[in-house]
Amino acid sequence: MPVINFNIAQWRAWAPGLESVDDWQAWSRQPVAPQTSDAAPDVSFLPAMQRRRLSRLARMAFSVGWPLADGRPDLPLVFISRHGETPRTFEILSDLAADQPLSPTQFSLSVHNAVIGLWSIMRGETSEMTALAAAGDGLEHGMLEAAALLAEGAPAVLLVVAEEQPPEAYSTWIDDVPFPYAVGLLLTPGNDWQLSLNSASEELSKTHWPHALNLLRTLLGQQTTCQHAWKNRVWTWQRNP
Repeated sequence: MPVINFNIAQWRAWAPGLESVDDWQAWSRQPVAPQTSDAAPDVSFLPAMQRRRLSRLARMAFSVGWPLADGRPDLPLVFISRHGETPRTFEILSDLAADQPLSPTQFSLSVHNAVIGLWSIMRGETSEMTALAAAGDGLEHGMLEAAALLAEGAPAVLLVVAEEQPPEAYSTWIDDVPFPYAVGLLLTPGNDWQLSLNSASEELSKTHWPHALNLLRTLLGQQTTCQHAWKNRVWTWQRNP
């Protein structure tokens, strides 16, 4: 794969108990999973009637994405979530199992592109938007999508990765969400960063933290490189001097 070049102009991140840059600086030096919490990010910049429709996953995505999009009309968005609205889908499945009537609103807000649909409506945004559900390297697949938009002439692209803590019933199958989190990256053309892909002859060990959080540690630290392996794909993020 050719090397993809870009700048990370700004970033924002949210997790329970981790909101400010200082919070994330401290976490990046000693990363641990915060205590389980029902805390949700502040989205008071939205009218109350609009806030009511947002799940915590959507609130996390909006909380990191909205400030980055401020003053940037026609900003393409790439939204990435491997698991999506698991609490909503679990409620729907539970209602089905109990022979209860299903909520059309719950269903419409559970689909994978619901977040970008709400984003488009609330911002009056009509530029390109993509919702991806890739494997553990969804961050990198989203970056490929964003790079294509930059190559087509977009002055900036907003990339948002968000994962909700799945219900306990999913714990046997979902083991890659250590805590709820969202990371937003405002990407612009440039050469500050590059991303490359190589193949490994055998499956390599995964990173301890999800790729977006691991990249955030690199952004906040002194390292110039981080490497993410998924199956036989090896992604290398390089910060150029």
